[in-house]
Amino acid sequence: MSKSLPYSMKDVHYDNAKFRQRSFFKIITQNMLTSNLKRECVKCSMGKFLMLLMICGLAFLMLTRMSSVHPSTDGTAKNVRDQEGENLIANGSGRLGRLWRKPPRLPPMLTPDEITRRNRSIHNFGNLNVGSDWKARQQRVKEAFIHAWSGYKKYAMGYDELMPLSQRGVDGLGGLGATIIDALDTAMIMGAEEVVNEAGSWIEKNLPERIDGKGQVNLFETTIRIVGGLLSAYHLSGGGKGSNASQNGTNPVVYLENARKLADHLLIAFTSSPSAIPFSDVVLRDRSAHPAPDGLSSTSEVSTLQLEFNYLSSLTGDPKYSVESMKVLEHLKTLPKVEGLVPIYISPDSGGFSGENIRLGSRGDSYYEYLIKVWLQNQGSNLTYLHNMYEESIKGVKHLLVRKSVPNGLIFVGELPYGPQGSFSPKMDHLVCFLPGTLALGATKGITKEKAMKENLLSFEDLENLKLAEDLAKTCVEMYSVTSTGLAPEIVYFNMEGESESGPGGGNKDSKYAKDIIIKPADRHNLLRPETVESLFILFRITEDPKYRKWGWEIFEAFEKFTKVDSGGYSSLDDVTTLPPQRRDKMETFFLGETLKYLYLLFGDASVIPLDEYIFNTEAHPIPIRSSSRKY
Repeated sequence: MSKSLPYSMKDVHYDNAKFRQRSFFKIITQNMLTSNLKRECVKCSMGKFLMLLMICGLAFLMLTRMSSVHPSTDGTAKNVRDQEGENLIANGSGRLGRLWRKPPRLPPMLTPDEITRRNRSIHNFGNLNVGSDWKARQQRVKEAFIHAWSGYKKYAMGYDELMPLSQRGVDGLGGLGATIIDALDTAMIMGAEEVVNEAGSWIEKNLPERIDGKGQVNLFETTIRIVGGLLSAYHLSGGGKGSNASQNGTNPVVYLENARKLADHLLIAFTSSPSAIPFSDVVLRDRSAHPAPDGLSSTSEVSTLQLEFNYLSSLTGDPKYSVESMKVLEHLKTLPKVEGLVPIYISPDSGGFSGENIRLGSRGDSYYEYLIKVWLQNQGSNLTYLHNMYEESIKGVKHLLVRKSVPNGLIFVGELPYGPQGSFSPKMDHLVCFLPGTLALGATKGITKEKAMKENLLSFEDLENLKLAEDLAKTCVEMYSVTSTGLAPEIVYFNMEGESESGPGGGNKDSKYAKDIIIKPADRHNLLRPETVESLFILFRITEDPKYRKWGWEIFEAFEKFTKVDSGGYSSLDDVTTLPPQRRDKMETFFLGETLKYLYLLFGDASVIPLDEYIFNTEAHPIPIRSSSRKY
């Protein structure tokens, strides 16, 4: 209650059996003296005699009872008498025993206001414990990040990735120090100042030279990890707000200048292509671009550049980055699709799709993700076609790709490797686990479900998509719990009605879904991927259901138990179905850039990087949502 009730204790008479104990003698005598029995009994002498006899008997019982509970200075004697009394009560006749039994102790008398205050204090204390518990778990994630960084710094500083078992670095992403830049905004969000300073110092001293001097890089990977990471670091370090962080660390302008310099090199992939579809690879030192060996680009890769290039144009005032990247989506709008679904390959030469393979796993995934995210980034602009494309594609997913497993009914998303006329494959990559988060984001636009419901912002289709998001998140979590290690494999297959898949399970025979999920030998590895915890983070923010935190914590504990390397860093695993699992000598940059970032945010306060103010690019780098007015 926010206010006291409009009456006080003086107005309420609490002297009744519900609140205050009265003696047995008082109850009997009051009832007798106030009942009709009194009038009937006094009419005859026999009645008077019986009434007198009853009163004498009651008086004797009360005197006996008082003597049995008289305080004694002899503790031993008191205990003996108590024991004798208890034995008499226990062994006596039923009715006599009930007469001797002590009345029950009643709770202390409280006013309504006191009850309300007590309940409120209990509730608040419970919340405090829960909050402090998740704060401690968030700190554990930060410690894991510091451990991962310490291994990288010690053995691989300046290389793209750490090989934690052989304790050395390797350049697998073009040699731009990808782990440093991928991890930088995570360190900023966590408040890991030492890491921020180390990473910022390295970028300022080394990155400009590497941008000019390195060889081949992949357009997609370089954009989402390096350009995206630098732009996010610029924003989070106060860039664009007139602040100058040079006294305490790297000046934010350093991040923006390097992002622009790198993007200028990457633009050749767009401008040298004969179509609106960019080439897949760029040679930095001579600013040339070329297609992949088979001449094709991945559909997801060419359509997952726009958040980054749009934001860069917004910051610099130069529209060329946005113009070139948005040509891709405008072109994709014109191509034929299958209920909004697209093949996973596209040709830069012809500008058309190649093949019929449709899936939401590798080479297809982030096409669907960026349809809704680019629209959210640019609300108020003339990009309604992106939202329409997203809605159509999700309807296609539900109609053509969503199925239910047997015997226990997990909802999953399969593939059409030969197009809509071919057979359905019950195969689901771990990469598909981005979809629950994207569906939830598309339904509420980043605000909580409760707020969206109150403001009547959710359509029936939004609610249906949100339900599908929660069902798919459950499936993604079971992909973890079905294994011996509690970590998901790269790919799983599902048993379907009438189409049973053959192959071993995950090793955890206690799992309810052991017969639903099949894990084939070639797919048992785990690369420390972030997609499931990404969706758990988004769903927790939107639904506020604590189960998503619980599931995220279980996944984190499994990472800690089986992938942590004592000398520093974390390793991938070759096989999640066996104990102990064999380790793979690789720590992917996205473990620091995405997986640990999403876990940290999952256990933290919703006011940090709110989903209605930021869009995460596909590498988990937060980009602020622009207002409807453009700066260029």
